[in-house]
Amino acid sequence: MDQAAVPGRLDALWRIEGARIVAALARVTGDVGLAEDAAQDAVAEALAAWSRTGIPRNPGAWITAVAKRRAIDRWRRTELLQDRYQELARGAQDEAAPEWNPLPDDVLRLLFTACHPVLSTEAQVALTLRVVGSLRTDEIARLFLVPAATVQQRIVRARKTLAAARVPFEPPEPNEWTPRLRGVLHVIYLMFTEGYAATSGESWTRPDLAAEALRIGRILAGLVPRVPEAHALVALMEFSASRFAARTGPGGAPVLLADQDRTRWDRAQIERGRERLARADALSKELGRARGSYALQAAIAQCHATAVRADATDWPRIVLLYEALGRLSPGPVVELNRAVAVSMATGPEAALAVVNRLADEGALRGSHLLPSVRAELLARLGRTGEARAEFSAAAALARNLREREVLERRAAGL
Repeated sequence: MDQAAVPGRLDALWRIEGARIVAALARVTGDVGLAEDAAQDAVAEALAAWSRTGIPRNPGAWITAVAKRRAIDRWRRTELLQDRYQELARGAQDEAAPEWNPLPDDVLRLLFTACHPVLSTEAQVALTLRVVGSLRTDEIARLFLVPAATVQQRIVRARKTLAAARVPFEPPEPNEWTPRLRGVLHVIYLMFTEGYAATSGESWTRPDLAAEALRIGRILAGLVPRVPEAHALVALMEFSASRFAARTGPGGAPVLLADQDRTRWDRAQIERGRERLARADALSKELGRARGSYALQAAIAQCHATAVRADATDWPRIVLLYEALGRLSPGPVVELNRAVAVSMATGPEAALAVVNRLADEGALRGSHLLPSVRAELLARLGRTGEARAEFSAAAALARNLREREVLERRAAGL
């Protein structure tokens, strides 16, 4: 075994199986923080051991077993071992008797537990993305559009709050789901977002993470069949995931939406998205509610997914949907996306005014998103020198290698 290959294999394993490992440990230990710490101890031990002995046949089981031993070591040090043995014994007796389990999936159970109502929604989401999504602090910071230090503080405070409140790892009963549901949906959405366009690294996408978010979303929608936004979120993910095969070219290079081979889109998945969105809309109508933010985003994704060609996209409708989304969930990313839609519907000049206003307000400072959109608009207006400078500025801010390469090529090609 090439020792140099172990860190990469271990990182990939953790990204794929980390949430399930922590969820299994949390179910056994009854303590989310302890489960995460023990799992990290086991990963560190694997890094040293596998370089000597090679990667075991079932590396996920290896890490889980070692992590359980590390959890027991921690209990010994805190003189809680006997109590924990008694709890485990009681748990084993309980497991022997069949019982109704309202949350049948370990990862979803962990997600509901971490989104505890003693935490603010922001703290719920930050902590859960760290534990369930296995995202690094800088990746979570990018999703929140805040500094990494802010996210780190939120996670530390959330752990202290859960510890102070003595929150056990107990899946809530269905009548306790409502106050946690907003955070749970948001975590699934952000997990998918990171899988759809990775914050950093050498890969443009993380299909494994997106697939896990979609899997959890489908289970959740089945558990809360009367919640329109649960179905709408699944619809959004189905529409977006349908394009994965066409989003990268040879060597993993990103392929922008307008340039994608639409015959490679997953038509069955698009149809599933349509059915889900129709179900969400029917439920909203029955409940007397307007579309929520996930339904509006799904409707936008549906416009793209059902356009037979890029130039057949219904951009005026997409502008209207972004305006509705901006009223419901205002934010600089929504406004920037609206500007892109405006540029396609009416031309780049009106869109550039929107982008310039965002820049004047200091929105999205430190992100490559705003200069990359501004560069495209300037290029379409024939302001080549300014466009080149903006593409270069965006490339300098991009943390994903593939994304940076695209921006550098755009700057060099002008």
